Amino acid sequence: MKWLLRLLLLIVVLIALLLGWLFFGSAHQPTSPALSKVTAATLHDPALIARGEYLVTVGDCAGCHTAQGGAAFAGGRSLATPFGNIPVPNITPDRETGLGNWSFEDFWQALHDGKGRHGELLYPAFSYTSYTKVTHDDALAMFAYLQSLPSVHLPSTAPTLEFPYSVRNSLAAWRALYFKEGVYKPDPNQSAQWNRGAYLVQGLGHCNECHAARDSLGGTPQDKHLTGGQIPQQNWYAPDLSTRQNGGLQGWNEQDIVDLLKTGQSSKGTAFGPMADVVATSTQHMSDDDLHAVATYLGSLPARALAPEEPSPFNAVTLVQQGEKIYAQQHCADCHGKDGNGVAGIYPPLNGNSSVTEPSGINATRAVLLGGFSPLTAANPRPYSMPPFAQQLNDADVAAVVSYIRGSWTNKAPVVLERDVSKYRQTPID
Repeated sequence: MKWLLRLLLLIVVLIALLLGWLFFGSAHQPTSPALSKVTAATLHDPALIARGEYLVTVGDCAGCHTAQGGAAFAGGRSLATPFGNIPVPNITPDRETGLGNWSFEDFWQALHDGKGRHGELLYPAFSYTSYTKVTHDDALAMFAYLQSLPSVHLPSTAPTLEFPYSVRNSLAAWRALYFKEGVYKPDPNQSAQWNRGAYLVQGLGHCNECHAARDSLGGTPQDKHLTGGQIPQQNWYAPDLSTRQNGGLQGWNEQDIVDLLKTGQSSKGTAFGPMADVVATSTQHMSDDDLHAVATYLGSLPARALAPEEPSPFNAVTLVQQGEKIYAQQHCADCHGKDGNGVAGIYPPLNGNSSVTEPSGINATRAVLLGGFSPLTAANPRPYSMPPFAQQLNDADVAAVVSYIRGSWTNKAPVVLERDVSKYRQTPID
């Protein structure tokens, strides 16, 4: 039976390679910066560069293209995927290892078409599935800013992907399933503010890249838009972003969303995990108009279907009772309150908190194990944090207290099992 599966896989790869050769065999010839239609004077325009800096910040490009402790935008790190590791390239204007020899046309092709300078298909760890919606003028401003950065010489390493994912042209089949090229087109039936929010969320913000579930091929089906999903390899859950019935942000208003993105906390919850990094490096720097536009768009997302209630695999009464004792005795109630409502502006509520009630239980479990660390922002320069309890509580205790929190007050989320806690305890932080 195994030989048959391998044969079928080989046939699929061969077909993908054939499609790749047919459609992408004639590689794009890179345009020399000297021959680009965009002049050096244009790229040196201070106003364009300033606008590009803002857009690059909104896109959180530094979040991926900067290694911990490394030079900004110089790459030097790898993104872990279920298929292997993909290095993040240097996007400073270094001529040998960065974008120094790139023309704007090359940059536009990467952002809009998902193809490299020589026409090679880019791996979708680079979120061109979202960036294709960015307008030509915004892309030009971003390129001008990146070309203004200090040049850093830092070569990239090669991807370490498993076969058949290591065969780059096999991406032709993946693109046919999951990639739809095209700049964002405003909806004439919506307001300018709504359209601005949709453009930011769907395009530069690339929110759907985390806030939607991916299938076994690493793609996001077209009907999955901001419906929530587990972030591959990181073991954090990015919640559904609908504020309407059964949505992950049900009950949030526009100001709650703006507050979270601007300060890292709101009356409904606090950003932590990967979202804390996004707030720290990106959204806190967005203009108030853009923040309200994003909130307006998210507020228009449709209601969600009620998730089917899954029967508990065992009688959870004893588990929850043990969790209640731990909640009262391990200082949880001291900060978050017996009613789970926390202290406004200091300790986030657990009652009705989307990070607590998300389907998987990952976020609450990892917060108990690793602690909860809010982002440092200009509006909240001294945020409170939650200490880790990985040393004080064993897997059974963590499962108990998280299950109690997820099922208390107005929360109606399923219990967390001890075996899941063990798995998340071993997951790297980054």
